[in-house]
Amino acid sequence: MASVTPDASQVEALIERLREIDPIAAAEPERIRVVHAPGRVNLIGEHTDYNDGFVLPAAIDLGVTIALVPTDDRRVQLTLAADDDRDGFDLDAVGPRTGRWIDYIAGTAWALAGSGISTRGFRGLLVSDLPSGAGLSSSAAIELASAWALAGGDRPEVDPIRLAQIAQRAENEYVGVNSGLMDQFAVACGRADHALFLDCRSLEYRAVRLPPGVSLVICHSGAPRKLAASEYNARRADCDRAVAAFSMIDPGVRALRDVTPELLAAGRDLLDDVAFRRARHVVSEDGRVLDTLAAMQIGDLPAVGDTLRASHVSLRDDFEVSSPALDALVAIAALVPGVIGARLTGAGFGGCTINLVHDDAVALLVEAVADQYASRTGLTPRTYVVHAAEGARRID
Repeated sequence: MASVTPDASQVEALIERLREIDPIAAAEPERIRVVHAPGRVNLIGEHTDYNDGFVLPAAIDLGVTIALVPTDDRRVQLTLAADDDRDGFDLDAVGPRTGRWIDYIAGTAWALAGSGISTRGFRGLLVSDLPSGAGLSSSAAIELASAWALAGGDRPEVDPIRLAQIAQRAENEYVGVNSGLMDQFAVACGRADHALFLDCRSLEYRAVRLPPGVSLVICHSGAPRKLAASEYNARRADCDRAVAAFSMIDPGVRALRDVTPELLAAGRDLLDDVAFRRARHVVSEDGRVLDTLAAMQIGDLPAVGDTLRASHVSLRDDFEVSSPALDALVAIAALVPGVIGARLTGAGFGGCTINLVHDDAVALLVEAVADQYASRTGLTPRTYVVHAAEGARRID
């Protein structure tokens, strides 16, 4: 079952810390609100969201929490609990991005205003137990927690899918990372004990109960991702180049979602090798998401493991977003009895693997990673056993 994160004692400690650093919170503690947004892990469906494809993420019980006091001065002032770094901005004069963490909050305010949604100033304290640069959507968690904070700690005026789209716009157009919708969607719409199957074109989705007796284990490679500075945007450009070529054969192709295996083969000579391999990954990954969904619904865990392993190979060889560190984690997991399947999760270029593991094998996997990984890579791993969790919400 999903755990409650953060728990009541952690919420109380965050409130007390806000009262210590903020005079308004100290004087009027009854006005304090606490909002939380989870991170997310993607079970399968990598680099398919911005190609109008299918994804199968889950919100997790690690995330971002903001304790806040709403104000009427149209000013946001936020402090990071980890290091007491404080920053802020005026809601009526949001400037260009600064390259600092405050961009995610300012960008969210900018995108909300651009959608005609009212916002309020607040003074707050932010704490996160998500490892940054790990591919667990810490940026989307900040955006969705900020959206709730900017609504005064109350539910924002729009439904969760629309709020996810607004947060995505903040990341795309303000922060400057051309991410798809999956991250913000999972953070906004998460459901305890379930993954979410999302059609990224129609935005239709349904909750899929995770198999009983199976744990989600995230292994952090110790190599952080630099998403905005990485080749993520280049991969999107590769996919766009492939779409342009396939649309010459079939004008109905608007995204790689529309490319069938037969069309992929027919268009081979129109593409350079890089664009072809990028397209092959997306086309095959969409199929693997559907295969995983079908296997989960009938409890065929070996088939789920097969699709996870095939996904990693495709991400490594065709999309070229894996790394020696991630490959080592997947190789270690493959030899542990009770591990159903493992693959890199998130955009790649470092970060984490997701492992589906029988409950009684979790300790074996953790031990194997601890014993073998550092000697293979020279890096220090971190392992998290997580649970599927509810989406962004108020928790005080």
